[in-house]
Amino acid sequence: MVRTGLEALLRDGATALRGKTIGIICNQASIGPGFEHVVDLIASQRLVRIGALLGPEHGVRGEAQDMIAVDQGGASGEFDAVSGAPVFSLYGDSYASLSPSPDMYDGLDAIVFDMQDVGARYYTFYATMVLAMRAAAENGLEFIVLDRPNPLGGEAIEGGVQEEGFESFVGLFPLPVVHGLTVGELARWANDKLAIDCDLTVIAMDGWERRMLWEDTGQVFIPPSPNMPTPDTARVYPGMCLVEGTNLSEGRGTTRPFEQSGAPWLDADELERRLNLQRLSGVHFRACWFRPTFHKFAGKNCAGVFVHVTDPL
Repeated sequence: MVRTGLEALLRDGATALRGKTIGIICNQASIGPGFEHVVDLIASQRLVRIGALLGPEHGVRGEAQDMIAVDQGGASGEFDAVSGAPVFSLYGDSYASLSPSPDMYDGLDAIVFDMQDVGARYYTFYATMVLAMRAAAENGLEFIVLDRPNPLGGEAIEGGVQEEGFESFVGLFPLPVVHGLTVGELARWANDKLAIDCDLTVIAMDGWERRMLWEDTGQVFIPPSPNMPTPDTARVYPGMCLVEGTNLSEGRGTTRPFEQSGAPWLDADELERRLNLQRLSGVHFRACWFRPTFHKFAGKNCAGVFVHVTDPL
């Protein structure tokens, strides 16, 4: 059974936070072993004050869809019901909105990052973390990462490295598509290789090994974003997310995004036949039909394939 960095922090009585006013970067998947949220757990600790909550893409509660700017809190009146702290957004429609502004860090001693990543460069949480680390360094704040398992394990490293000159929020830094790192390891890598030089503390997991897949960890998979419902979604995401840049639906607006893909003009049976002729190991393609409720081809019948993972290794 893997114990997350949050569990390790609490087991130690949250001594790393004692006497500090902290901001927490979190969302709905930032939970402890009894399904309690990180904010509730830390708010119950004596001598720790929560001064701000900062939400990544999809927001602190994960209700916003992809590419949707998240409303700001604080001055506009949004406050957390448990801690009373103002809620700020780290995701909007401009580059400036992706990094913490000085007012978000006002009065804080440290930032706690407790987010469940999925092991792929396109997933924006690691970029949010690195930008927040830079802001912490500029404002003299400690940055504390509560480590969590990589659902893809820590052995596979696949895909091209982000090239200079082609950076975006889904590829800000030179990492391969499947990077094989936990968020704590990503933080250490960024602090060193990107010369951020912030005051970084990583609260390590207990029991995690690089060979582990998600099912080996004993942790419950809470969807970390609206279109990441299962561990299998995370497994196919590094490849299937590329469909997002084509004229096919990647399955957003259905119950199994990224696991199914198609378009109104496709022949599902022929596509199934041709893909299975490739004899790709660990996967089987099944003809399927779906009707997205939003995003590409919303309300239209699509034909395509469902990607079944038959061997996650």
